[in-house]
Amino acid sequence: MVRIGYTMMTEQAGPRELVGHVVRAEEAGFDFSVTSDHYFPWLRSQGHSPYAWSVLGAAAQATSRIPLMTYVTCPTVRYHPAIVAQKAATMQLLSEGRFRLGLGSGENLNEHVVGGGWPPVNVRHQMLEEAVEIIRALFEGGHVTRHGTHFDVDSARLWDLPDRAPEIGIAVSGEQSCALAGRLADLVIATEPKPGLLEAFDRHGGAGKPRVGQLPVSYDPDRDAAVQRAHAQFRWFGSGWKVNSELPHPDSFEAATQFVTPDDVAASIPCGDDPDAFVEAVRPYAEAGFTEVALVQIGGDAQPAYLDWSEKTLLPALREAFA
Repeated sequence: MVRIGYTMMTEQAGPRELVGHVVRAEEAGFDFSVTSDHYFPWLRSQGHSPYAWSVLGAAAQATSRIPLMTYVTCPTVRYHPAIVAQKAATMQLLSEGRFRLGLGSGENLNEHVVGGGWPPVNVRHQMLEEAVEIIRALFEGGHVTRHGTHFDVDSARLWDLPDRAPEIGIAVSGEQSCALAGRLADLVIATEPKPGLLEAFDRHGGAGKPRVGQLPVSYDPDRDAAVQRAHAQFRWFGSGWKVNSELPHPDSFEAATQFVTPDDVAASIPCGDDPDAFVEAVRPYAEAGFTEVALVQIGGDAQPAYLDWSEKTLLPALREAFA
């Protein structure tokens, strides 16, 4: 069975709207939720980027059942790992055990804002490994002092710890990140249904652990409107992680995607109101071995109609297909 999730996409709605959307997603019957953590949207047309951790805290209080998760937080540049550990422990308490901490090596788009530069990918993976070790040590309780290659921690301690620490997920895009996730993560995160990623994760110690994917969709009774919305706000998605992680500004994404057409987007993102098309888009994730798939409905204003349709039509179709 594949669990179906809802994405609070902070780049396309304001903080109060995002909380309202996840409340409705819980009512509609989604199995879990994830939240992006950005400083910028990818494209100006998306128009938002509130502080994800405040949104998560409000969501924890406004909901009672649906699991919450960062998808994903970078604990190395914009945030120090000791601060991420404190935020995650607090979220686990606020949500009464419903929080998972999704981590990744980050994107230049969000991390450059603190003026520390953007390291090469090998260094970013080293930083992520060190950060995860610090976070886990703090989750264990007691004082933590470390002087590492990239981070110093001086007698840090989390004073409010949950009985059960949040599970840690690590986002992967290639062999190096899969090796890191297999050794250090409780679950793996990916945005592409590539079986090779999960196979590499398993080789490095990930066998039997949950695997969470993400898929953009564009629901609208008017398919042309759905395609145009997807093109306006999500045409960056097909560029791939190796490109997207390096671009520093929404204007960079505008330039990099200027020749992407609506037809190009519609070929990779299900658009319209045919549930079979959405089912077929999820199928590669199920066949690759993903245990969870978080759907991203494109467009903040489109969420209420999408959530109503999901409750009545989409979720029943997905559960029938992937029971």
